[in-house]
Amino acid sequence: MAKTRNRVIFHVDMDHFFTAVEEREHPEYTDNPVVVGADPRAGKGRGVVSTCNYEARKYGIRSAMPITRAWRRCPHAVYLPVNYDLYEKVSSRIMTILRRFAGKFEQWGLDEAFLDVTSKVHDLEEAKRLAQEIKRKIYAKEKLTCSIGIGSNKLVAKIASDFNKPDGLTVVEENDVKSFLSPLPVEKLLWVGKKTKRKLNALGIKTIGDLANFDASTLIDKFGVMGRQMHLSAKGIDRSEIQEQWEIKSMSRDTTFDEDTSDTKLLLKTLNALAEDVHKQLTESNFNFKTITIKIRYENFETHSHSKTLPFMTDRLVDIQKTVGNLMQVYLQPDRKVRLIGLKLSNLVSSEKQKKLI
Repeated sequence: MAKTRNRVIFHVDMDHFFTAVEEREHPEYTDNPVVVGADPRAGKGRGVVSTCNYEARKYGIRSAMPITRAWRRCPHAVYLPVNYDLYEKVSSRIMTILRRFAGKFEQWGLDEAFLDVTSKVHDLEEAKRLAQEIKRKIYAKEKLTCSIGIGSNKLVAKIASDFNKPDGLTVVEENDVKSFLSPLPVEKLLWVGKKTKRKLNALGIKTIGDLANFDASTLIDKFGVMGRQMHLSAKGIDRSEIQEQWEIKSMSRDTTFDEDTSDTKLLLKTLNALAEDVHKQLTESNFNFKTITIKIRYENFETHSHSKTLPFMTDRLVDIQKTVGNLMQVYLQPDRKVRLIGLKLSNLVSSEKQKKLI
């Protein structure tokens, strides 16, 4: 095969990462449905499914599903709390492996990454062998499987990685992009969520091929700039680069109470704990922030958020706690019970960059 002039992009996606790590740590869970997320408390728990394994998915359980619904579908599953410390350690080791194979590297969350390997291979056959070596290396070091998609851009590579899970490897040659994408459901595109899917379906657009063949000007009229982006994506066009230094835009924490509460002391104590948690991430990542947002959800699911932008950049815990305390005052109503509270730090700037500006 002749040397390719196209980019060669890998999307590496760990298979049901959280539950796979739990099964590795607890072999007795193997072959059982496993759900990582909130505690179902005999079907009365709060929160959602974070990840589930393929055995659990046979019962219709999916990520982001309310934990109570998961319990009703499969009460005999193994339900586990999220162990972020463990997952982050495993993720860090996997990402270290992946970086060694990449010309350019971009991590997405704990379990996904894009690799530009254009400078590492001469053709797609060599790219396939490199992907197989990555899979072998990860399994040898961590006893975990991953699925890899190979394409000429990030869009195609990401869709390809999901095409043959688990433990899959899918190569999409440049000439095959249209035939690969066309029959897939339109929601396989990254920007098409449930609401957008319904709007597209109403226009008779069910597949990516339908979207690619639809009139672009009509899409722009109905969806604005996003209509243009969706149309290009449906044609397999994506010129976005691998971003080696992925910019963190915000840091957030929230918690759902086991029982709705109007206890002011408990609410403020919980907010302080969330503040300490997010402050730890802030300082470990060497960031300063300027904007704080709190979120509150009442027992009837009515949700509010309120933000304050400080007149200065800071990384001090006291600034977080004082601001969230002030923002929270308006929502502390003795006759209204709270289901969830959370906080977010945004307008983040690297403390190193901040020092250079000063």
